[in-house]
Amino acid sequence: LEEREGAPPVVILSGHGTVKTAVEAVKLGAFDFIEKPPDSERILIAARNALGQKRLCDENRRLRLSFDERYRMVGRSAALEKVWDAVRRAAPTSATVLITGESGVGKELVARAIHRNSLRKDESFVQVNCAAIPEELIESELFGHEKGSFTGATEKQIGKFELANKGTIFLDEVGDMSLRTQAKVLRVLQEGEVERIGSQKTIQVDVRVIAATNRALEDEIEKGRFREDLYFRLSVLPIRVPPLRERPEDVQPLVEHFVRQFCAENNFRPRLFTPAALEELRKNPWRGNVRELKNAIERLLIMVEAEPIRPEDMAEVLRRPGADEPSGASGGGTLRDFKEGAERAFLVQKLRDNGWNISATATAIGTPRSNLYKKLEAYGISQERDG
Repeated sequence: LEEREGAPPVVILSGHGTVKTAVEAVKLGAFDFIEKPPDSERILIAARNALGQKRLCDENRRLRLSFDERYRMVGRSAALEKVWDAVRRAAPTSATVLITGESGVGKELVARAIHRNSLRKDESFVQVNCAAIPEELIESELFGHEKGSFTGATEKQIGKFELANKGTIFLDEVGDMSLRTQAKVLRVLQEGEVERIGSQKTIQVDVRVIAATNRALEDEIEKGRFREDLYFRLSVLPIRVPPLRERPEDVQPLVEHFVRQFCAENNFRPRLFTPAALEELRKNPWRGNVRELKNAIERLLIMVEAEPIRPEDMAEVLRRPGADEPSGASGGGTLRDFKEGAERAFLVQKLRDNGWNISATATAIGTPRSNLYKKLEAYGISQERDG
């Protein structure tokens, strides 16, 4: 008997049965073995038990989560188990999901887990980072445009909602959308239709929407920056992903996972951390959460030659740039060095003040968002590094 997931249970009925053949049949996967002539009561009991076991197996299979290896959620904490339970409940439905949590906690992994365990798993998973797309282009990205509909529209573009038809669209950093764009997204959720820029024709779409944000949308609603009706539409199934500091027991399995992953990808020999080193990692605040931890582990594997890695080996590698003094504040260097160091420190502080929200920071310092992105790239500023 070939064992297949979801296959019906098998009961063998034979007139040439012996104890040996019965044992062999069960070893090969048969649920039961009945000798001829069959007794009707015996058959009914065997059928009832076999079907009962199948229901249990189907239920267990439903409760098991499937992960793409590249996007596997690693951990064993009770806090993370709550997230998995929410994913199990959300995945089989088509309800919209709002994933909240700090930057770097793994909101994208949760979104991908929901899609992979849903009925839409064989269709497209389309990701849109609402914070990374300039304001003037986001509507075109989401809904598409017709050729010649605005300056620079030299070709027709299919929007992300159309590309995600029958599948899932993941709106990351949804709190960064303008009120105008929010109104159009609300229409898609309410009516199931989109309209390309420059077209009067509506297009029906069947899309499951998952949104994520690291902002408190309730506060944004009070400040008039986020539509309350869209918030209620998105948060049918809210899932909060806790920060790493609230689940320190996940640090060790994450470290082991990142070590295996990095060593396999880069042909490094497997490395170990001493218990004291792991304890140091557990005590770290990890303001950049899992993303920051992953970057730190990769840095340690490259920079530290000792085996196993000890706390003293990690001190220099894990020291935050600028922790001792503000960049550019020392007397050395040129005037340009000082000005750039001061500008970098200014930007980092403003980003912290605005919860690392790019749009809010750009508004606060009076610069276009595109210019702020250029500055972040030029100075190597990131929440993982400068959180």
